[in-house]
Amino acid sequence: MTAKINKLVKSSVEDNLVIIIPEKEKLKPGLISKEELKYVETCRKNKDSLIVLNQFKRWLIIQLVPEKYKGARLLEELRKSAVSLHKILNASKVERIVLSHQAENKDQLLAYTEGLALANYQFLKYFTKATEKLHSLKEIHISSAKTSQKEIQELVNLVDAVYHARDLINEPNSFLTATQLAKEIKLLGKEAGFSVEVFEKAKIESLKMGGLLAVNLGSVEPPTFSILEWKPVKAVNSRPIVLVGKGVVYDTGGLSLKPTADSMDYMKADMSGAAAVACTLFALAKNKIPVHVIALVPSTDNRPSGNAYAPGDVIKMYDGTTVEMLNADAEGRMILGDALAYAKKYKPQLGITIATLTGAAARAIGKLGIVTMTNADRKTVEQLKISGDNVYERIAELPFWDEYAEMIKSDIADIQNVGGSDAGAITAGKFLEHFTNYPFIHLDIAGSAFIKKADSYKGKGGTGIGVRLLYDFICSQA
Repeated sequence: MTAKINKLVKSSVEDNLVIIIPEKEKLKPGLISKEELKYVETCRKNKDSLIVLNQFKRWLIIQLVPEKYKGARLLEELRKSAVSLHKILNASKVERIVLSHQAENKDQLLAYTEGLALANYQFLKYFTKATEKLHSLKEIHISSAKTSQKEIQELVNLVDAVYHARDLINEPNSFLTATQLAKEIKLLGKEAGFSVEVFEKAKIESLKMGGLLAVNLGSVEPPTFSILEWKPVKAVNSRPIVLVGKGVVYDTGGLSLKPTADSMDYMKADMSGAAAVACTLFALAKNKIPVHVIALVPSTDNRPSGNAYAPGDVIKMYDGTTVEMLNADAEGRMILGDALAYAKKYKPQLGITIATLTGAAARAIGKLGIVTMTNADRKTVEQLKISGDNVYERIAELPFWDEYAEMIKSDIADIQNVGGSDAGAITAGKFLEHFTNYPFIHLDIAGSAFIKKADSYKGKGGTGIGVRLLYDFICSQA
């Protein structure tokens, strides 16, 4: 549950207070005693960035803003600094905190608030004694004349969207089947105000979505194909942006079975792309961003069985393309290919896929960012990179030369679903590009969607990466 975030209406001398100030700026007089001031100066000399004062009736905490960082990096350092504050508040069972910025820098104040709120996330659904594990923080109040309630509410809705994405990713497949994922997306649409249409297996069969149906062959659970749409009355774009999220709710690798350790054991997170696009629409709709956006979520699990598709099989995709399937663990591109081809009917101004697609992307840059390939114009790509820097879900662009398409040509079909041991992330992107006839960006989040060791405000488990990036990028189009 998200801590409530509000603009401070009425202050009290007993409010637990955090004051953000530039590193070398003096604290305004009247807040602390001479003895406390001496302690603060000692902490400054010791290079402490977070200074905690127990004033008996309340906590007074000073967060120093480091001078060595600027711009987006500085805002990210403030988000990360808020995690240290969260640990202190939780240890002291603090339920309510007031945040302020001495210099009234609202960007820094909101970034710090965002880090604190995201650090407060927990997934406790399956603990029998969940209440004993709950974080103490319940209310965050922002004291700022320059920060509007509208700006605060926008942040609240975005944080809420990330929470929803993390919840979906952290759910085990014992609950989150493809059918249940579609139900959860419908609930998000109902809450936020975007429309959702779900194709069941019979409809998918009638459309001849061969990629999605082939991956689903080994499963006892049916596939789904969800169409999400946020179409505000005064949308700035005449043609929609189409987001496509990989919805593999569990991936064993199929007949190309994965090893369990450090691989299959967290493959419930293979639908992180689906979570990202659904929750991006949640944030856009909640904040009434005037951009027409459609999201497509093809969903299934990928399992081995007597009926599972096998390496060497040839699959006919939704658009008629024949694909020689050489690796059943390269299933994400099979279901995304159908969705990208289906997206042509919307004549998108831009298509964006987001997926935990390749181990090659994870090995290339680890968990520090998102691997990207694109044929979109440079202005669009540069704006995406700016958005990546803004929210610190940074973009690492790989080449997307035409020659890479040669690596997925098949001897017996139009294309094959893997391109060999070299350039694995890029050839996967080229496979996806084959099914488009519109400007296209591919985001591979394999390294950053799910982490096994806690990382700052991203926490542990599902990170919800992609929601803040796509939201910032789409807002830039408005």
